[in-house]
Amino acid sequence: MINTLWLRTFCTLVDVGHFTRTAERLHITQSGVSQHIRKLEEQLGTELLVRHGKQFSLSGAGVKLYDEAQGLLLALSNLESKVGEDPPFEGDVSVMSPGSVGLKLYPHLLALQCEHPKLIIDYRFGPNQDVERAIVDSKVDIGLMTSKPNLADVSCTPLAQEPLLLVTPATIKEPDWDTLMTLGFINHPDGEHHASLLLSANYPEFHHSNMFPKKGFSNQISLILEPVSMGLGFTVLPAHAVAAFAKPDHINVHRLEYSVSETLYLCVNRHRPLQMKTKTVIAEARQSLEHKPD
Repeated sequence: MINTLWLRTFCTLVDVGHFTRTAERLHITQSGVSQHIRKLEEQLGTELLVRHGKQFSLSGAGVKLYDEAQGLLLALSNLESKVGEDPPFEGDVSVMSPGSVGLKLYPHLLALQCEHPKLIIDYRFGPNQDVERAIVDSKVDIGLMTSKPNLADVSCTPLAQEPLLLVTPATIKEPDWDTLMTLGFINHPDGEHHASLLLSANYPEFHHSNMFPKKGFSNQISLILEPVSMGLGFTVLPAHAVAAFAKPDHINVHRLEYSVSETLYLCVNRHRPLQMKTKTVIAEARQSLEHKPD
């Protein structure tokens, strides 16, 4: 493989036409220039310069090498430039989060992409443990989690608070304990955890969500409230998921005496430097999520 340092010296010498000025331009000695040319000729096994005292001209091989080297050195220069570039509004940025925060954040990130079309948003939904694993495996640039990560490779900072809400059919005005027991529970992947946090703080009778009759289950965040809206049971969900439901008139959202919120954490791989495009998306996430939903 041709040494690119020697090749650059050769092309500079051809452009400048003088050994001393070539040495000055490359900040090396004149003997260094001569050495690079000699090593290049030895590597290629052919004479590149025809010397005439202190002057020189190109041999046939030298002409061919110079013509081919121009494109190669330009490509290498462009590669160096591209590798060093760090544009804030261009490139792919991957994000992963649980469903509720995704329903809130994803539209904002799409609006950001509309404003900067070269910024490509890859958004995926998943539970906390999947988000954490994806960060460690460098499958996503940014992760949002509703619990602190357990793995040392994940760095996290608190980003926002998201209230948990009791949601019943629209016909329920006062969700006392007997009413909830009669309705039964619509479960979801985080349902037991959410119910434990909110209901234990507000109902002394509560010990576990298994106390309620089971009335359904859905793992699709946008569909969890469908059976609730049809009068089939109640559930506990984060506020962003409730706000995104398409039929708000069919449900009743109850803010109980003792409010309970989940902390939302912004998570990244602590060993990967943040690029400007990732910082752009993080800034949008902060702006979109820093306030509690209404």
